[in-house]
Amino acid sequence: MIERIRTALVLVVIVLLCMFASNSALPMMGLMLLMVAIAGYEWVRLIPAQQHTIYATVVTVVSAGMLFLPQAWPYLWAVALLIWLVSLSWVKYYPQKTGWYNKNLSILGLILLVATVIAIFALWQQSPWWLMYVFALVWCADSGAYFAGRAFGKRKLAPNVSPNKSVEGLLGGLALTLLVILAVGFIQLKLSATALMVFIILSIITVLASVQGDLFESMVKRKAGIKDSGKILPGHGGVLDRIDSLMAAAPVFALGLWLQQQFLGGF
Repeated sequence: MIERIRTALVLVVIVLLCMFASNSALPMMGLMLLMVAIAGYEWVRLIPAQQHTIYATVVTVVSAGMLFLPQAWPYLWAVALLIWLVSLSWVKYYPQKTGWYNKNLSILGLILLVATVIAIFALWQQSPWWLMYVFALVWCADSGAYFAGRAFGKRKLAPNVSPNKSVEGLLGGLALTLLVILAVGFIQLKLSATALMVFIILSIITVLASVQGDLFESMVKRKAGIKDSGKILPGHGGVLDRIDSLMAAAPVFALGLWLQQQFLGGF
């Protein structure tokens, strides 16, 4: 536990420094590319017959290139959203149906990882506080689900993928994040009734996406017979183990925020 807390504190300090210590984009870019390089290396370990180093290099290079193509970002997030929607059925019917587990996961992983990096960077570019808000949604959903699940959990959410997750835990996570959503919407953003409703819907969809991201990575690891995606983070496993929820949440929120700004004028 001490090792886990120590690692978490170091990670928080590094991320916050990159987010807030400088107006330059270079620290954030560097952190994102390092993250995606490690995550790419870990992802390919979960897939049949792939070259780890080559794949990680490709993911990193594509991510670096996409950082300079902002006009393409919404399309990338939309494709990632479609993948997450399709993955709902994979989780639902696992292990009866596992046809998705093949070399094509390398392509899906490339899209999802690059979309995650670009979404995180785009949110940070708009305001570090938007990125902090997504972090808060993911953390509160996870914490609320953990405590509510332990106290009240009876009905399994996805027993064949993640036996410890429960429907009651999911509801507890949603309840806690709703408090955060309302606090930010009312106190910080001071949204009108219509804008607040849109903000709540987008935020709840983001939370649900984060749960799917967690379940999807758990399913892939279970199929691959691997407990942790890596060992680079003492007490936590790999980078993928830390960003699985964010992989779905960040692109979904970034796309929703972009659509809201394009058609409704922004929050």
